[in-house]
Amino acid sequence: MSSSEIIVPISADSHITEPPDCYSARIDKAWADKAPHIVNDPKMGEVFRIPGLDRPIPMGLIAAAGRDPKDLKYKTHNYRDLHPGGYDATKRLADQDRDGVFGEIIYPSVGMLLCNHPDFDFKRACFNAYNLWLEEYCDHAPGRLFGMAQIAMRTVEEGIADLQDLKARGFRGVMMPGEPALSDYHDPIYDPFYEAAVALKMPLSFHILTSSGAGIAPTRGPKINGFQSIIRGNQDILGTFIFGGVFDRHPDLKIVCVEADAGWAPHWMYRADHAYNHHRYWMKCDELQRMPSDYFKENIYLTFQDDWSAFKAKDELNVERLMWANDFPHSDATWPRSQEILAQQTQDLTMHEKQRILRDNVRDLYDLPIPDAPHMKEAAHA
Repeated sequence: MSSSEIIVPISADSHITEPPDCYSARIDKAWADKAPHIVNDPKMGEVFRIPGLDRPIPMGLIAAAGRDPKDLKYKTHNYRDLHPGGYDATKRLADQDRDGVFGEIIYPSVGMLLCNHPDFDFKRACFNAYNLWLEEYCDHAPGRLFGMAQIAMRTVEEGIADLQDLKARGFRGVMMPGEPALSDYHDPIYDPFYEAAVALKMPLSFHILTSSGAGIAPTRGPKINGFQSIIRGNQDILGTFIFGGVFDRHPDLKIVCVEADAGWAPHWMYRADHAYNHHRYWMKCDELQRMPSDYFKENIYLTFQDDWSAFKAKDELNVERLMWANDFPHSDATWPRSQEILAQQTQDLTMHEKQRILRDNVRDLYDLPIPDAPHMKEAAHA
């Protein structure tokens, strides 16, 4: 492969590690005494304590990229043990360069679990504080760090105002909670919000672990069985949009299914079409203008990291809607071996397919200021 054919990827799903003062230093004063904060747990080390959530959030797996699987554990003795690039943007570019990645779409870590908080007023206060911090973080390298702001969706009107404000501040998309405060996302009351998202060109992202009941605890069997259930929450959200007729009403709406992999999608689409053809009369479903699989292939983007099955199933999917990610610095990350893994997993792809999945799809979706052939040496000094 010639140097002109080398594809420097963009990660469609990477994360930060919220610093200890992320919320406490920025949250509205009315919530200052309840802001998420770091405490020392005798069993798990330094953890984030969030009033209103039963369990603290251990930081060990949140920043375990690159560790031997035998060394993965919840416990973190102190915050300094974590990847500094997770909370210090001045060190983040070195992490990108080491992995051969030009830029990253940035999602939260603690903020993922905050999506499940039952108090939407508290949740919005936390998200506002986080967005302030994320803005500061990404401003260190605006050509390589692209944050996805969080919104709480307390009301439709507030959601629209949030989209407008965040767009004006330079954000290129938003991360949605798995459940809104009002009725579910297929309800026509959200139509003005979706119209605003399309008009503002702000894709809506749904990340794993942001829906109630979508954790990693198994319903039965050994604990590891719970890992298999992580993607289910996202599948339910996608079905809500498709079967609820949202894409009929908003054909230009773009939804991003984040970190739920993609290799399962062909079978899911088959089952969705089968359900629509055979069971929509007694199970009750809106009459759709197209088949469920058509909406899936056109309106839904999928991010994935170490999912060879996604590349193998590319011909049954839409190559224009697949987006690779490295998931740094989480425990499931491909960092710092992304180039080695991609060399193996993309060996049967055409150059066009590689360009779309590794770079162009995410660049085009978020209208990122990234050239066709970025070079890491130049990027390191950007």
